[in-house]
Amino acid sequence: MNSMPEPETFAAGPPRQALPSTVGKFRWVICAVLLLGVTKNYMDRQVIAVLKGTLQHDLGWSEIDYGNLVFTFQLAYAAGLLLVGRLIDLLGTRLGYALSMIAWSLASMAHGFMTALNGFLAARFALGFGEAGVFPASIKAVAEWFPKKERAFATGIFNAGSNIGAILTPLLVPWITVHWGWRAAFFIVGGIGIAWLFGWLAVYRSPEVHPHCSPAELAYIRSDPSEAPRKIPWLRLLPHRQSWAFIFGKFLTDPIWWFYLFWVPDFLQRQHGLALLQLGPPIVVIYLMADIGSIGGGWISSHLIHRGVSVNVSRKTAMLICALSVLPIVFAPHLASTWSAVFVIGLAAAAHQGFSANIFTITSDMFPAQAVASIVGLGGMAGAIGGMLIAKLVAHILQLTGSYIVPFAIAGSAYLLALLIIHGLAPRLDPVSLD
Repeated sequence: MNSMPEPETFAAGPPRQALPSTVGKFRWVICAVLLLGVTKNYMDRQVIAVLKGTLQHDLGWSEIDYGNLVFTFQLAYAAGLLLVGRLIDLLGTRLGYALSMIAWSLASMAHGFMTALNGFLAARFALGFGEAGVFPASIKAVAEWFPKKERAFATGIFNAGSNIGAILTPLLVPWITVHWGWRAAFFIVGGIGIAWLFGWLAVYRSPEVHPHCSPAELAYIRSDPSEAPRKIPWLRLLPHRQSWAFIFGKFLTDPIWWFYLFWVPDFLQRQHGLALLQLGPPIVVIYLMADIGSIGGGWISSHLIHRGVSVNVSRKTAMLICALSVLPIVFAPHLASTWSAVFVIGLAAAAHQGFSANIFTITSDMFPAQAVASIVGLGGMAGAIGGMLIAKLVAHILQLTGSYIVPFAIAGSAYLLALLIIHGLAPRLDPVSLD
């Protein structure tokens, strides 16, 4: 397995061409709506992480109980990605995303009615299954609305919603909890999805039939070679090395993001003594940095492509920069200063999001648009399975030792390993022929 692209892949591509000023920009409105959808998605899934200490106190949960809640969410998310990604390919982006939002918003609100662990387990399962639609639908929307050279940047923008949601949740949820109780936090955050749903249905259509997509913008979007519409079974995706490059990449890196999302608030409370209302500023800094990484990671590869560097080298260069930037997180448990720990966690979160923007985008580099949601669903399922494993691992480590040293060591090494495997299986990101 080679660790880096072959030298000849650095050959310059076509010269950069300026985008005509007459080309419309409505595709960026679509990207903004996708950003809001991902923001809502992450707010729903992170409420329980912010309330971990409160719920453990009020309901008597152990570390293993909390780990089982995370595991159940991941189990449902994995199953949902296997099914929902395919469903979105069949129903279309507009209807598929709308149904997914309805399902997970209702499940989020249902947490507020629960009094026992089994009820929370059922609500987490429903939430995970419904939330599985967000990334297959979003990636498919980007493939429909953006030419290949802009997809990583667009993906980085909407993927930044995961960080915005993670910023808003620790600011909003503690305030709601202090004033109205933790049940109200689930009701209010879950209910936001109804407002988004009306906006999505009002705005989203395919570019070919959208009244706000000009002929010039449509021609720009379709400037890549066209593909004949067809249905592609899962079994035709699995034999390809490119499929497994994405699947293994997600399996190794997605669990690290789940670890940040579900355990970093507890790490800050446990290791640095922060109270519930003190969590906001450190979490805001971490996910603001992650926002920069999400957009910056996508920008790096898109900028290199515009400069004439090959798609293969551009994507992998961006991922290598991100993988190296994660390494300092292994020192997080040893830092006495709260803000030093916050900085290295924020840097790792930024690097994860930059890596994620590019790994998502290589699906549209290698697969026809009709298969994108399905392959994203398969990779997301693998990532959720990895998340199930890390949920069990972290819960048992904390129950036995109370230490975060091992989880942060795993986080620091995952991305370089993932990039080595991706390059070994897809050394040139060659397009997959499914004819």
